[in-house]
Amino acid sequence: MTIGENENELVAEREYGCSRELVFRAWTTPELLARWWGPEGFNNTFHKCDVRPGGEWKFTMHGPDGTNYPNECVFIEIVQPERVVLDHLSGHEFRITATFEESNGRTVVTFRQRFKLKEDFEQAKPYCIDANEQNLDRLGTVLSELAHK
Repeated sequence: MTIGENENELVAEREYGCSRELVFRAWTTPELLARWWGPEGFNNTFHKCDVRPGGEWKFTMHGPDGTNYPNECVFIEIVQPERVVLDHLSGHEFRITATFEESNGRTVVTFRQRFKLKEDFEQAKPYCIDANEQNLDRLGTVLSELAHK
């Protein structure tokens, strides 16, 4: 995880040993997304997940300590199998842009999280750096399971 070139942005990159079609499916299939979204120890209840431009994604993230974190997002761009862009509208406002580049049967995921406000970025940065890496770890676990089916 690094600080991005753009202001208020965190960037993580991870390579997975599977096709970008499979990675894209894990990002755009609600049942799969619910399995890996969020840091280690968290799980989700999806209330709505309409994966299309303009579609709403409303869910509650449940922390390991029992705390519930309501989330509201809207999908901005879905380009199969290249990219998913969404805006997080509740709490800290930010845009996530995930791109998927395939090379020799492997896929590089670039995860960009750009905060709307500098204050939100500075407040969230200390925990988002580790949380985003854990999120990508969890994605890797789901992709590994899917690839070996």
